[in-house]
Amino acid sequence: MRSNFLQTAAALSVSAIMLACSPSRQLNRSAHSLLIDKEGLKQSHVGISIFDEDKGKFLYNYQAEKYFVPASNTKLFSLYAALQYLGDSLPGIRYFETPDSIYLQPAGDPTLLHPDFKRQPVIDWMKGTPKELVISDENWNEKPLGYGWAWDDYNSGYMAERSSLPVYGNVVKWTQVVEKTTNAEGKMVDDAFIYSEPEVSWKLQFNPSKGNNFVVSRDQNDNIFHVTEGKEILRTIEVPFVTNGVLSALDLLRDTLGKSIIYIPGQKTKPPNKIRFSQPTDSMLVPMMHRSDNLFAEQSLLMVSQKLLQQMDTQKIIDTLLKTDLKDLPQAPRWVDGSGLSRYNQFSPRDFVWILRKMDKDFSRKRLETILPGANEGTLAGYYKDMPGAIFAKTGSLSGQVAISGFLHTKRGKNLLFSVLVNNHFTSAATVRRCVESFLKNIYLTY
Repeated sequence: MRSNFLQTAAALSVSAIMLACSPSRQLNRSAHSLLIDKEGLKQSHVGISIFDEDKGKFLYNYQAEKYFVPASNTKLFSLYAALQYLGDSLPGIRYFETPDSIYLQPAGDPTLLHPDFKRQPVIDWMKGTPKELVISDENWNEKPLGYGWAWDDYNSGYMAERSSLPVYGNVVKWTQVVEKTTNAEGKMVDDAFIYSEPEVSWKLQFNPSKGNNFVVSRDQNDNIFHVTEGKEILRTIEVPFVTNGVLSALDLLRDTLGKSIIYIPGQKTKPPNKIRFSQPTDSMLVPMMHRSDNLFAEQSLLMVSQKLLQQMDTQKIIDTLLKTDLKDLPQAPRWVDGSGLSRYNQFSPRDFVWILRKMDKDFSRKRLETILPGANEGTLAGYYKDMPGAIFAKTGSLSGQVAISGFLHTKRGKNLLFSVLVNNHFTSAATVRRCVESFLKNIYLTY
């Protein structure tokens, strides 16, 4: 009995001490014990900002004004730009129409012929018109790859080139299917069937030797694809293609439309005065945030640039936004791309809390919670499983960098905004994510 009494008294004593502590001190203790001082994180750089939306004040800041490489948390700023300026529907193509011809101007829409979007109103319209189609890319003032992107990732599906006229997500999807067949001698053998979506007429080189894995690689500066057959029964690989301005897109478009499109490189044609819209804007923004789609994020900024500046120029639209909509950011960021692929991006945790507050004010929370992945969804899959409806956030990761910023509804009904940025960690990304998860779960349960 005395033992039970002492245990109860000790527990009450600890509770009393915790209650006596300010929320900031409590959060500081849990931040250090669950995250900052964990093995593999002690030598890393950590920034944390927690804001109580109901009280309108910060609960906790730890190096929150410092700059960090935010990886895909950068997409939160691209999301704001898209929500603010793209309207309900994406501009699919701009054009000027005469009795005989339609002069097309690319609009940067990444959903054109994208396999995720079965309805293609712009393609249907171009197929249906008997008029001559003429296109110019004189509104393009950008490079295919972003400033500070890792050049040797060019063959990876997550680093598709930017372009004024993206098609099929600017990637070729290669699939290998291995089936059992009977050869001429009546023996059962593995027969590999390889196909691409879309079908391409570009040069293919097949490796005569087989490997364990199905592999497709592309020459760095040319659409020459090298294919190595593997032993896997079914595997699909996405490989970006070289866009060559609009030339690669026109190759694929002509095949789809079954008609010619006249290309006038870099020349001014009839100024467009009409727009054909493609998809509902949110139908693109949801996968952009849920799977962290880099091309969608890059093209979102380019579409906003086209609307505001009449040209596609990432740096110019970023400079414009920073001088107008985002002029009151706590720390002026170094913002260089739409996706966060660049290591030159530098934002503070307070910057992310600020943009979350601004979006919460300017757009409906319900809409934001649909666009952002929730517990155990999208890039949060496998995390926060016992917190359904409590967290909606954007993650980010590059080698050595992990980030997460978003909304948190605590078990006691508090509405918090948070940003946790970890740079230069010396452990696995999964370990860092679990530590951050423990820290945010503790806030969810106790605040």
